[in-house]
Amino acid sequence: MKTFSVSMARWSARHPWRAIVGWLVFVALCLGAGSVVGMNSAKTADYRVGEAGRAEALAAEGHLERRSTEQVLISARSGALDRAAAQAAAKDLTARMKRLPDVAGVTAPLLSDNRAILMVEVMLKGEERDAKDKVDALVEQTAAVQRSHPGLLLQETGSPSISKGVDQQRSDDLALSEAITLPFTLITLLVVFGSVTMAGVPLLLALSSIAAAIGLSMVASHLSPDAGVGTNVILMIGLAVGVDYTLFHLKREREERARSGGRLSSEALVELAAATSGRAVVVSGLAVVVSTATLYLASDVIFSSLATGTIVVVLVSVASSLTALPALLVKLGERAERRELRRAHSGKPVRRVKGQGAGGRMWAALLRPATRRPLVTLCVSVLGLLALVTPLAGLKITEMSRDTHSRDIPAMRVYDRLNEAFPEHRVTHQVVVRADASQTAEVTSALRETARLADADRLFAGASRIRTSADHRTSVLELKVPHLGNSDQAYDSLDRLRNDYLPATVGRVDGAEFGVSGDVARYADYPAHQNGKLPLVLGALLLVTFAMTVYAFRSVVLGLIGVVLNLLSAAAALGLLVLVFQGTWAEGLLDFHSTGSIGSRVPLFLFVILFGLSMDYQVFVVSRIREAALAGAPTRQAVLDGIRGSASVVTSAAVVMTTVFASFVFLHIIEMKQIGFVLAAAVLLDAFVIRIMVLPSAMLLLGEASWWPSREVRRAAAPLPESPGKNTGRRSVADVR
Repeated sequence: MKTFSVSMARWSARHPWRAIVGWLVFVALCLGAGSVVGMNSAKTADYRVGEAGRAEALAAEGHLERRSTEQVLISARSGALDRAAAQAAAKDLTARMKRLPDVAGVTAPLLSDNRAILMVEVMLKGEERDAKDKVDALVEQTAAVQRSHPGLLLQETGSPSISKGVDQQRSDDLALSEAITLPFTLITLLVVFGSVTMAGVPLLLALSSIAAAIGLSMVASHLSPDAGVGTNVILMIGLAVGVDYTLFHLKREREERARSGGRLSSEALVELAAATSGRAVVVSGLAVVVSTATLYLASDVIFSSLATGTIVVVLVSVASSLTALPALLVKLGERAERRELRRAHSGKPVRRVKGQGAGGRMWAALLRPATRRPLVTLCVSVLGLLALVTPLAGLKITEMSRDTHSRDIPAMRVYDRLNEAFPEHRVTHQVVVRADASQTAEVTSALRETARLADADRLFAGASRIRTSADHRTSVLELKVPHLGNSDQAYDSLDRLRNDYLPATVGRVDGAEFGVSGDVARYADYPAHQNGKLPLVLGALLLVTFAMTVYAFRSVVLGLIGVVLNLLSAAAALGLLVLVFQGTWAEGLLDFHSTGSIGSRVPLFLFVILFGLSMDYQVFVVSRIREAALAGAPTRQAVLDGIRGSASVVTSAAVVMTTVFASFVFLHIIEMKQIGFVLAAAVLLDAFVIRIMVLPSAMLLLGEASWWPSREVRRAAAPLPESPGKNTGRRSVADVR
């Protein structure tokens, strides 16, 4: 069978040391190339979507883009604030900050209404996304003033320091995730293989694939900028699929070794495994890549970054399973053969390799409902999944804002103090207007009228400021809102501004372009932008999933079944997510504070990634069924044999993948918690409900119609013509190969 996977495995098996060394060199080259070119991080402009994005672009053209700011709060350690001492500390702080090269300006100290806190606001130069890298110098100056005024308490917060704190927390969380995942994965593999050496192979290959993918992702970031989530997804997806692909291959090689009883060489066994599981790995890997590529259609830098990381690590994992893995299997097999030969010479009994077998009593019991009553099993399973789908009726999608970050971050606790003491600084809307320079007076008058309307509205704080660009073509009106950015009042103020005030004022200026930006506008426009792209992405996802399934099995029926089952399992997992995270009952159990909503990126990411990952199980399970059917087994027997033959490896793979995803539930970032939870739930539902209950029941009910329009299975099921002097019989699996 001269396929790509077999050819690669054959070469690696015949030249094992070249393949192993070549793989290590490849990993080193990827890391080296990544280190040389560095990571191209996304800029502020890359995140612009919707009206908010257009308004920000207009402001940037007039050099009126908003500055990143830090707020330093000066208060008494106990008792009433000594205003003279606070003013002296503020003066010292202002002088120090102004000397820093990255500081654009420092505002005059502002006293809170309760006269307990004095605030100094520091504005930074340059890119908004780069501000977190400049904040250390500001923190040092704040600390220096604190040492000079020990009787006062100086605390710093702001978007840059919060972003830096979030990055540090994410780094610590990932280290915790790895500390949980790696040992548990190793234990699972030890149970599966009963050998430290064999258990270490999948883990080492997965880790080397992750290392190579991180290097390649740095190179790829110069084509599609990284939004800061690429490494996260490489670690999460890389460990899951890397172990799974190696596991599929390893288990099949052991089955063939047990079946051959020592009659085949290690090279031949590796080639047999490549002809079956190797092909399944290539097909499932391509399915993940193609389905993940639909994320690029969302026209969003974060989804593009997620797609790039996933595609790179999956392709590298497939490459490792086709090159380094066959070589390692040959060397390990040769060592095992030499060991058994020594045992035979010393008169000791030869150890037999334990194969997959027929699945054991446990799998026979699990398959019994589908075997005996497929229609009842199908109906009950589907109804159970549909019951999990019902919470989706209450799904609420929001952009996870700064207000949802963990309060374990020190800057977030200071942020809460800032919001309480200075409510008028909670939210700022920026109204950006671009018109002809000759219309400056008209634009300014319209903006003042807008400010007057806002001043009379309780949704606004009554403070406003107008700035005009040097060329007089761009003007910006800043309006304060005394409500948190994720509150209904903040969103209402945005709607009031966009739908009522601006059309009645700036909207009457001929030829003027205008829009509203700011944090709330971003939070509102991002989900709207994503919802607009959702039909395109999902449509493309369904199409490519169907096409890949038809390509893999030459069956339109299986293609339709695959699409329906993927939709069902994804929707059920999403419904479970809504049930857990939109309520408060699981807060203590999973250590989170409910926002009453689901992160805007979670549903689309779930559908795309799950559609790709579920192809692992779909391809592997149905390949075993098809293999048995092509060997001449009746469809019913082929379904049972295929499920039983793949049950152990699918379960092991699901346990590993679930562990990887579930470890993200321990992270502090609420959106990452939700992604980890929903992917873990989806994998469990897919492996233990879809593949053991729904899929076999459906195929048993459909019978040979499952393979329509392919005639290969029908021809294989037909009796072979008699030959003179020979007995008729069914084809063997070896014949099919």
